[in-house]
Amino acid sequence: MGATTPLAGYLLVAALLFAIGLAGALVRRNAILVLIGIELMLNAANLNLIAFWRFGPHPELLTGMMFAIFSIAVAAAEAAVGLGLVIAIHRHTNSTDLDKMNRMKG
Repeated sequence: MGATTPLAGYLLVAALLFAIGLAGALVRRNAILVLIGIELMLNAANLNLIAFWRFGPHPELLTGMMFAIFSIAVAAAEAAVGLGLVIAIHRHTNSTDLDKMNRMKG
């Protein structure tokens, strides 16, 4: 194996993390596990933002870190809204199985 840059290691870990999250979001039937898969994908994107910021031409500007913090805030809001929806749907259907959630009635 040849020598790689430190950035390549971070990108490889982020790609693996994204792939695991994508597989979890597409394969799972439980709504909570789908939300966990989406969170893994967002964390992989944050890892890419931080890696490109750190190994970029101007790491002193803190732009990558600010984008990552904004993304974490969006992920927290997404998790709160998603879990609220899962709880509301569970009260009506007594299940978190996504296949059983086929009606859009209130």
